[in-house]
Amino acid sequence: MLYCKPFDTLISISKATILPDPLFSNATRFRQIMGALQCLTFTRPDICFVVNKVCQFMHALTYSYWVVVKHILRYLKGTTTHELYITRSSSFSLHGFIDANWAGSINYFVFFGQTSIS
Repeated sequence: MLYCKPFDTLISISKATILPDPLFSNATRFRQIMGALQCLTFTRPDICFVVNKVCQFMHALTYSYWVVVKHILRYLKGTTTHELYITRSSSFSLHGFIDANWAGSINYFVFFGQTSIS
């Protein structure tokens, strides 16, 4: 996808046409790309919703979802200058809190100053 046409807008997953089509043949590659996209959501919060939505269908990967993933990659290529930079400031601090229990649920909050960012 080095020479693909970049997009400057992200796909609307609610408007995307997901048809009942055959399962995607290379599920391992699909999951590798989705894992990389999940890591990228820390510095690119604009793709969080779409990546999360596609990850909800990892059990039944179809070619329609592969089209959505390619659109995300083309969007990332077209917006390489968009990132979230967190710099040190005397008035802001970054704090994280985590709560885990024996049932397996984990809750966390990350605050930038007094604003919850995750």
